[in-house]
Amino acid sequence: MMKLTEAEMAAAVNRRDPSFDGQFYYGVITTGIFCQPSCPTKSAKPENLRFFYNQASALAASFRPCKRCNPIASTKKVDTLINVARHIEKHADEKLTLVQLGKVAGLSPSQLQRSFKTMFGVSPKHYQDAVRMRQFKCHLKAGEGITDAIYSSGFGSISRVYGETTRNIGMSPKAYRAGGQGEVIYYACRKTSIGHMVMAATSRGVCSVQFGDNQRSLINLLSEEFPKAKLVLSKAQDAPELDNWIHALDNHISHGAPKPDVPLDIIGTAFQIKVWQFLLSIKEGEVISYGEIAAQIDNPKAVRAVGTACGKNRIGILIPCHRVLRSDGTLGDYRWGLERKKALLAKEGVKKQ
Repeated sequence: MMKLTEAEMAAAVNRRDPSFDGQFYYGVITTGIFCQPSCPTKSAKPENLRFFYNQASALAASFRPCKRCNPIASTKKVDTLINVARHIEKHADEKLTLVQLGKVAGLSPSQLQRSFKTMFGVSPKHYQDAVRMRQFKCHLKAGEGITDAIYSSGFGSISRVYGETTRNIGMSPKAYRAGGQGEVIYYACRKTSIGHMVMAATSRGVCSVQFGDNQRSLINLLSEEFPKAKLVLSKAQDAPELDNWIHALDNHISHGAPKPDVPLDIIGTAFQIKVWQFLLSIKEGEVISYGEIAAQIDNPKAVRAVGTACGKNRIGILIPCHRVLRSDGTLGDYRWGLERKKALLAKEGVKKQ
């Protein structure tokens, strides 16, 4: 059977068509729930939908099964592991061991580790880190300061956010240094109000968003960055999420829609990731200087290094390096041109020369 396109899946969800149940599943990023196409729950906005061809992919992306449409056939083992996942979510701010979680499931630590990873695609520890990261982002969006958000989310220190957790979410530095060897990277292009855009993604999330004057130059940039990866033009059949994401980002850039919350495959040095992770906390309409970032990440002498890290950011707008200015309030540099930086800031209500 040929895989459904993103448009076909969206139409099936809109109709709540039961004939598509089992062929695909959809997640709603605002609730963290995934459902069957016929689910009777209230319709979500199209930009908040994520499509999956199987339950394992939805679970691995940290979506929980809907209680109304039951997208996973209930068995004792499945229910037990889902209960463990919900226990982790409820106690994400606590230190949880395999022994403790094994008692919740009635399994030995090794059995739990193996069964949980088979079902969810990640270990209980990585699942807990993902839950904490979602909570961290929610605290930031609610207006909490970065340090308060870190500890409110259960991270024991700043380094747990900027170090270990982020290093485990993307392509390994070794794979990146090898030119993306062994990776399959899907890409799509779109003409936006600030020029041509290419978005590329691995199975883990968006790894590149670049801007230029024409599509060919952007594809060449992608080939230069990942010379040994298999680059595949997305046509929705194989990467429906990517087409949805680039459409949502174009709507944000060109029409002022909310910036989409999409998974990122962040690849860089420990310091670069620390800077980029901080950039994710800067809200729309706000700006900050390179020096202020250096001070906030407890490295006040690293102003120049912060500027270099911003210049190395390859995921434009989604990691908002355009919100960083010089200490005198002038624009500074921007990887994709100062006119684009000025246009982006103007759209966000910041007027700078």
